[in-house]
Amino acid sequence: MFKNFFATRWGIVATGAVIGMLAAILQKLGNPGNMGICVACFERDISGALGLHRAGVVQYMRPEVMGFVIGSLIAAYVFKEFRPRGGSAPIVRFVLGIFAMIGALVFLGCPWRAMLRLGGGDLNAVVGLLGLVGGIWIGTIFFKNGYNLGRSQKAETSAGWILPLIMTGFLALPLIFPQVTGEAKSGVLFYSLKGPGAMHAPLFISLIIGIGIGFIAQRSRFCTMGAFRDLMLFKQTHLFSGVAALIVASFITNLILGQFHPGFAKQPVSHTMHIWNFAGMVLAGLAFALAGGCPGRQLFLSGEGDGDAAIFVMGMIVGAAFAHNFSLASSPKGVGPHGIAAVIIGLVVCVFIGATIRKKQ
Repeated sequence: MFKNFFATRWGIVATGAVIGMLAAILQKLGNPGNMGICVACFERDISGALGLHRAGVVQYMRPEVMGFVIGSLIAAYVFKEFRPRGGSAPIVRFVLGIFAMIGALVFLGCPWRAMLRLGGGDLNAVVGLLGLVGGIWIGTIFFKNGYNLGRSQKAETSAGWILPLIMTGFLALPLIFPQVTGEAKSGVLFYSLKGPGAMHAPLFISLIIGIGIGFIAQRSRFCTMGAFRDLMLFKQTHLFSGVAALIVASFITNLILGQFHPGFAKQPVSHTMHIWNFAGMVLAGLAFALAGGCPGRQLFLSGEGDGDAAIFVMGMIVGAAFAHNFSLASSPKGVGPHGIAAVIIGLVVCVFIGATIRKKQ
C-alpha cells in the first residue's frame, strides 16, 4: 500500500505539500529568505565551498543536496528500483547542466525556488515562472520534431554508485573540517561569513529533511519541469498537482510563521530586472526540458543509478563556478556584468542542441 500510494494523485500532492512546508520551516530554522530549498542555489554554494568559485557570500556545503541523493538511493534499493545506466549523450547533458545553472543564477533560483519565492510573497517570481514555462514550451516543440538524446544503456552496479559516493564524500567534508568561528576556510572547505552562504539550518536537521524529501520524491517521480511538459504535451495534470500543492503549502506555512511579505521590492536574494528574470528562466527551462528533468529530479534520478542525470548534476556545479568566476550571476543589485551575454549564448546553444539532435530511424 505504501509502495503504491506515491504513484497516486494524492501521493504527488502529498510530496509537493511536504516539500513546500519543509522548505518554509528550513527558512525559519536559518536558511536564506525564500530559499528554504533551492537546488540550483545550493549546488552553487557547494561549488563555492569546494573553492570552484570564490564568491565569498555563497560558500557552504549544503547537506540538503546530499540528502536528496541519499534518500533517493535508499528508496530505490528498498523498492528494487536501483537501475544503473548511462551513455545517453553525456557531453550534451553536461553542457545543458552548465547553461541551466547560468540561467537559474541570472534569475536567482531554480524552479523550486521560483515557487517558494511566490509562496513567500515575492512577485518577481511570477516573471520567472512565466519564463520557465516559456522555455519548457520551446522544448516541447523540439520534442514534437523528433528531438531525442538516445537511450541509456545498462551499466555496472558500481557505476550507479558513483554520484551517491561523491555526495557521501561531500557530506563527510564538513564533519571532518567544520567551520571555525570567524574563519573563511577550514581545511579544504570554504565557508561564507556573511550573505546567503552564512545562513543555514542546523546540519543534521537539513540532512534528515533532505533524505526524507529524496525518499518520497523518488517514489512519486516529482518533477517541476515534467509537470509543465506533461500539461502542454498530453494535457495531464498528475505532476502539476504536486507543483500546485508545493506553492499552496509554502504559502500557508509562510503565513503561519510570519514569513509572507508580498511585493516586488526588497525581496530576499532577488532583483527586479524583469526582462532578464524572464529570459534567465527561459534558458533554464529549455535546458531542463532538453535534459529530461528539473534539477531536483536529476538528483533523484542520480540516486537511482542514472549516470546521465549525474553528468547533468556535475554540469550544474561547474556552471555555478563559471557563473561566479566570470560575473554572470545576478545579485540583489541586478544581473551580473556578463550575465546578459551568457543568457543569449546559452539560448543559442540550447536551440542548436534541440534543433540538431534527432532520434535515428
